[in-house]
Amino acid sequence: MTFVEQCKNPKAVSIIIKGGTEHVVDELERAIHDALRVVGVVVEDKKVVAGGGAIETELSLRLREYASTVGGRAQLAIEAFASALEVIPRTLAENAGLDPIDMLVEIRAAHEKGKKTHGLNVFEGKAVDMKAAGVVEPLRVKTQAISSAAEAAVMILRIDDVIASSKSPSPEGGMPPGGMGGMGGMGGMPPGMGDY
Repeated sequence: MTFVEQCKNPKAVSIIIKGGTEHVVDELERAIHDALRVVGVVVEDKKVVAGGGAIETELSLRLREYASTVGGRAQLAIEAFASALEVIPRTLAENAGLDPIDMLVEIRAAHEKGKKTHGLNVFEGKAVDMKAAGVVEPLRVKTQAISSAAEAAVMILRIDDVIASSKSPSPEGGMPPGGMGGMGGMGGMPPGMGDY
């Protein structure tokens, strides 16, 4: 290792990672890299949002309001998405050893009073102004996380549709004898062999 010390205005910093095994060191390196990228995003974008589940709670409440104006099946889908967003404050509460239902009710009550930046302070066990407390997250990371979650849900629903449609009988009255082989069984097997 090379150390450059006592620079008046250093432009680079070395971080030494130690661990019991190579796997531990790899995980630490990945975590540090992620943390540095998050800081880099904040520096680049200069946009942050309140942490502690504040954003998810606010989005959930606004989605529920919107859902009531839509009606029908779309309303159910919007309400399900709103409930999914509340997993973040719920998980924060559970991991802190707090009652997730009580904490969600408290955070929601604060938001309904117009306190949009209130989230869960896990140390005090109550809803506080996260922006004032300095608990913030990069806007880009938050929007990417919500977008990725929605894309994953859509993909699962598409896969579920494909599976459901493959189980329903075809318009011609079902699959041909011997399965999907086309040659009397599975991939050219004799008739009856692909039926097991």
